[in-house]
Parts: sequence; structure tokens; C-alpha cells
Amino acid sequence: MPEKSPYAPRRASAVVRVGGVPVGGGHPIVVQSMTNTDTADAEATARQAIALATAGSEIVRITVDTRAAAEKVAEIRKRLDDAGCAAPLVGDFHFNGHVLLREVPGCARALAKYRINPGNVGRGSRHDENFATMVRIAADLGRSIRIGVNWGSLDGELLARLMDENTRRKEPLDADGVVREAMAESALRSADAAESLGLGHDRIVLSCKVSSVPSLVAVYRDVGRRTDLPLHLGLTEAGMGSKGIVASAAALAILLAEGIGDTIRVSLTPEPGGDRTLEVKVAQQLLQTIGIRSFSPLVTACPGCGRTTSTFFQELAGEVEAMIARRLAEWKANHPGVSDMTVAVMGCVVNGPGESRHADVGISLPGTGEEPKAPVYVDGRHVRTLSGPTLVRDFEALLEEYVRTHYPAG
Repeated sequence: MPEKSPYAPRRASAVVRVGGVPVGGGHPIVVQSMTNTDTADAEATARQAIALATAGSEIVRITVDTRAAAEKVAEIRKRLDDAGCAAPLVGDFHFNGHVLLREVPGCARALAKYRINPGNVGRGSRHDENFATMVRIAADLGRSIRIGVNWGSLDGELLARLMDENTRRKEPLDADGVVREAMAESALRSADAAESLGLGHDRIVLSCKVSSVPSLVAVYRDVGRRTDLPLHLGLTEAGMGSKGIVASAAALAILLAEGIGDTIRVSLTPEPGGDRTLEVKVAQQLLQTIGIRSFSPLVTACPGCGRTTSTFFQELAGEVEAMIARRLAEWKANHPGVSDMTVAVMGCVVNGPGESRHADVGISLPGTGEEPKAPVYVDGRHVRTLSGPTLVRDFEALLEEYVRTHYPAG
């Protein structure tokens, strides 16, 4: 009998197509990313977009903030197409999107989706006019939009009104509670306005991003109860390094486990000159670790202790991960389902054999003072014992054999 999932069922949502990528409606949760190049530099932006897509980003967002940037979007799209990269491009607009989309029609056509921030489209009557301009262009071209509310750029008039109303409540909310309420109201009212302007219900995605984990969870729970529109999850600014990874995992895992969310981005701050694709890898690892999607064979490795004073098991784990990275594209093309494979590289006799039996393929290396041999387990059975200078090569050959025999060509 299959194991019962510990997660809540996915929240029912409409399906929005972003280019050829379906978002919502029970489709697999989509991984997104964003370039950090100057979009006016078409070559650099296309190069980074291709790198993000190659790493697994199924949708790539680019900044469109100036006329020079807008005029390069069509060229960026062409560069992606020429490279065989089909990832849809999303334009990130703030303040002047209504002008750029109207005055640079090639930009509007090249983008699959427009990100609109209701807090940055103008004030007073200009707010509604500018918002309507962007929505009507999307409707006319059959494009989708993401109404992306950020707590750092909320509609000031809406927030002021809700703050005033809150003071008259018998039990007022705290300031953060009012901000969350304003974010939800901004997103939901903007979605209603977009539909009233002629944009289809199946063309709208919502997001309400903050940088606080508890606030993010609270606002998405609220919005998720009040709409069936697909939701894009992510912290506004997760931070650098381990802090950003931990914060993103903590927030997104809670929401995903509750069935909330249809597409995600892990907004990591890279080191200067760092690898932008890290945010894609972290998003994939998050989804795979909590059992929602599989992207690559998963390697479990022992953390090490006083029983594992040798570094050999660490080196082998690194070799195995590097081998999987080298072979992954060919494996996935020729062996459907290989992404579900699990591999264990363990460092001593305490948990080594047991963990190895739980993996599809596992090896238990000798710890300090143990006999210098390494039993290998396949599908829970001890099939071979490796030792000597060819151990790494022999184990990699076993992995190749497992892929060939357990994931036949489709």
C-alpha cells in the first residue's frame, strides 16, 4: 500500500499558462528565478537567462525599468530562441510599465507575463489609469500578469485608510497585522479590477511578498482562503548564504505542506560575482527534499563524527554528486524517472548499512578502526563489497548499471 502523504492536498486553483508553462490547477509547482544583469545589455541578460533555465528555472523574470531595457527585450527573446531555450520571459515593471509596454510594443509581445506591483503604478486617478493600460495590453496580446504586492512598496493610500479603520476597532490589529491585511486587499482588489477590464481569470497570478517568515506564512494563509487564483511564493529578500536558504526553506515548506502555492522563487542575495543559479538549485532541492517534485537523483551522505576521521566518505559523496551532475542530462533524456533515484554514501557501521538499505543504491564506508571494506546495497539487498584503489570507479559503475537496468529507455 502506498505511504499516505503527510501534506495537505494541493489547494484547488485556476490554471494560468505562462508561455507554454502551466501554473496552478494541480500542475507541478513551477520553479522561477530572476536575472540580475542590466537588461539593456541583451547579450549578458540572455546568457544569464539561459544559464538559469539550464539549471532548471522554468520561468525567468527580467527587469524592465528603462526604455533602453524595453527595447532589448525582443532581442533577448530571440537569443533564447536561437539557443533552443524555451523558458518564458516575465517582465518586472515598476513605476513606468504602462509607458514602456505602450511605447515599445516589441517588448510587450516578447514577454509571456507582466509583473505589476499595484503600489508602484501611480497615485490617485493615475493609479487606476496606469494599471488599466498594462492590463488592457496584456488582455489584447493574450498575456498573463502577476499582481505582485510587496510590503516595502504598498499602496500608501490603501494602507493609510486601513490603519485609520483599525484604530476604530474594538480589538485593533498590531501594525504588522494591518500591513498584511493591506497586502491581501491590494492583491485581491487588483485582481478583481483586472478582470473587470477584460483580463481572463485564467491570466492572473498573485503574490504577497515580505521578508519575515511568520508574516509571509500568515498573509498567504489569508489570501489562500480568499481566492482560487494561483499563488507565487517567495520571500522578498531572503538574504545571503545559509540565512537566505534557511529562511526560504522555513517559510515555503510550511505553506507547501499546507497545500498553498503553485510556483516559487528563492530570492537569495548572491556573493559579488557569485553563481546566480544557486537560487534555482535551492528551490529544486527544497521541493525534492520535502517530497513534492524530483529533479535529480538525491544523495544522502553521513555528516561525520569521531568514528569517521577519514575524509574518504566525504570525497566519495562529492565524486558521486559530481558524476550525477555530469550524467544527469543524458540520464533524464534516455531514462525516464531517474530523478527519483536515491543514493546513500555513509561513513561507518553505526548507521551505514541501515541507511544504505533505505536508498536505491547505498554504500557503507569503513569508519575509524573498521575493516577496510565497503558493503554496497541495491534495493535493500547486499550485492557486493568494494575495497581498494578502484572503489570510486567501481561504485560509479554500479550506479550506471542501476540506471540502465531500473530506468529503461522510454
